[in-house]
Amino acid sequence: MTDLQTFEFTVVTVNHRGREIDRDRRSAQFFTEDMGNGVVLEMVSIPGGSFMMGSPDGEEGRRNRESPQHRVTVPGFFMGKYPVTQVQWQAVMGNNPSDFKGENLPVEGITWHNAQEFCKRLAAKSRRSYRLPSEAEWEYACRAGTTTPFHFGETITTDLANYQGTDWQGFRDTIDKGSYGKGPTGQFRGKTTPVGSFKVANAFGLYDMHGNVWEWCQDTWHENYQGAPRDGSAWVESKSKRDNRLLRGGSWSDYPSRCRGVFRTSNGPDFSWRFNGFRVALSSTRTL
Repeated sequence: MTDLQTFEFTVVTVNHRGREIDRDRRSAQFFTEDMGNGVVLEMVSIPGGSFMMGSPDGEEGRRNRESPQHRVTVPGFFMGKYPVTQVQWQAVMGNNPSDFKGENLPVEGITWHNAQEFCKRLAAKSRRSYRLPSEAEWEYACRAGTTTPFHFGETITTDLANYQGTDWQGFRDTIDKGSYGKGPTGQFRGKTTPVGSFKVANAFGLYDMHGNVWEWCQDTWHENYQGAPRDGSAWVESKSKRDNRLLRGGSWSDYPSRCRGVFRTSNGPDFSWRFNGFRVALSSTRTL
């Protein structure tokens, strides 16, 4: 039996111009998975609940792939407090494929199949059924009870997250720009940042849900939510387009509109690049 512990964290809310209007201390429960050699994995308890998945009409940067908005009920589960780091990956897989090297940087340059193998090996080592989150679980966990484009509020700043904060010359898509709404443009760091380095979480206690690295989900790609499950489970169909797999959250190289909590994209399961990482999930009923 694993005992849950409690940790405290800071939640920040900004207004439409990116100015901080609220700072609150919250708490959540978690357990620690010992990965060996002093390396641990912190798994946060995510309470079950219902939410509206997808973007509402009128949200800046909205894409048809984010519709129709629909109610989903998600059972409680556990999710990694941070994206999987390079030291955690090394502890399980014995290598480090990342371009940007650093123990506490998120692992990147991995395929969906690589992430699956990590989950499989960690499950065998821990005797817990670690897996990738479903797309619905990921969005529910990212929103953490909010209905705004970001869990921070109506916009985002590079003081709170790691993303492309300056305009790219020649990038003509008007909804892909260095600022979101009336928020500030910010800075472009050009690389990943250590997990949790911004010192602010969402209301569930999760860090780095916007930017830093794209995060693989279990689901296969679908062009929209027509026919999507409403129980929080992964939507997996072998006949879906090229068997592509879902990615969420944006990366250090993406504009803020692509880092919104509802934005969805995909890659083939064997595709790797230095923008893609992941975090693990665990069903509550099979955990403790």
